[in-house]
Amino acid sequence: MVKNHIPFHRPYIGKEEIKTVTSAIKSGWITMGPKTAEFEEKFKAYTGAKYAIAVNSCTAALHLALEAIGLKEGDEVIVPVMTFTATAEVVCYFKAKPVFVDVEKDTLNINWAKIEEKITSRTKAIITVDYGGQPVDYDEIRKIANRHKLFIIEDAAHTLPSWYKGRKVGTLADITCFSFYATKTLATGEGGMIVTDNARFAERMKVMRLHGMNRDAWKRYDKGGSWYYEVIAAGYKYNTTDINSSLGIAQLKKLELMWRKRKTIAEIYNSAFKEMSELITPVIKKGRVTSWHLYVIKLKIDKLSIDRAEFIDELAKQGVSASVHFIPLYRHPFYRNKFGYKPNQFPNSEWLYERIVSLPIYPGMSNAQVKRVIKAIKKIIKQYRDV
Repeated sequence: MVKNHIPFHRPYIGKEEIKTVTSAIKSGWITMGPKTAEFEEKFKAYTGAKYAIAVNSCTAALHLALEAIGLKEGDEVIVPVMTFTATAEVVCYFKAKPVFVDVEKDTLNINWAKIEEKITSRTKAIITVDYGGQPVDYDEIRKIANRHKLFIIEDAAHTLPSWYKGRKVGTLADITCFSFYATKTLATGEGGMIVTDNARFAERMKVMRLHGMNRDAWKRYDKGGSWYYEVIAAGYKYNTTDINSSLGIAQLKKLELMWRKRKTIAEIYNSAFKEMSELITPVIKKGRVTSWHLYVIKLKIDKLSIDRAEFIDELAKQGVSASVHFIPLYRHPFYRNKFGYKPNQFPNSEWLYERIVSLPIYPGMSNAQVKRVIKAIKKIIKQYRDV
């Protein structure tokens, strides 16, 4: 490995996080408790949503959201094909069908103009994914959802913080699901949050995250609490812990600081790459503000003598880690074999998959590291330019 290798991501953890997590451990209450309740209150205040429910992953959040809207066996849910498997796998938990829709070439977000042709009498909801942190076309998708009486569930794993036409993500969909995985813009190791303005959905998800019990454990064992509870549904073990929530509280305080740091890196990348005819830099639509969770370039492979996989290998030789977001879902054996999806059904995603490269972009990157990434890319382009 090259000395001083630049990782694809590194969490932005400092003394504040260590202090608050230590405090939670010393308190003697390390599972879901008062710190989780505090995190929920602060998170809903930040997003502007009426209700917030902390869980142990965004996958759990999506599962609970679909359960809350009453998804059943045989139903269908619209899903963008360029996403992580969690977005679609939760639909399969209900023996329902994820109906894939191709994405836009420029943003990699779901192509809203293709949604309506995939809607049937069995369609129950649309799951949106804000690719890389850029919100989808919510005005257009809301019109479609209203026409067909569908729910919108937002997979906002990349989208904290992001804005759509001046509105903060968390207020755009019927239910919004965030991820706090180690690589996300707010990181608690593992974790997630659900926000909604719907009281019925919120109450159902709160009950179902912890075994279908009508009382949270910490309320039963806290001073003045009662040991008695009732199980009102067959729920799940999706609650988070006060350790994770303490970390989340500290991260939330510097959320926009971290966003500004990523934004600065993106601007440096954009400036460095704008004159390189072998690359296409990210396109941010008017009225959108992205979290810059990802910085994804597209290679013009017809102008290079190497392919995308070889390009990433060359970056690694230069001491730079890169990744690909994502392997389109139809390429995975499970979705291909179970539902019969084929690459020619999704031409934009197939075109993108051969060209996209995700570069390092995280708050702790030094200026020297950013310059090294740029230098490595320019060196590779120069060496493998197909002239």
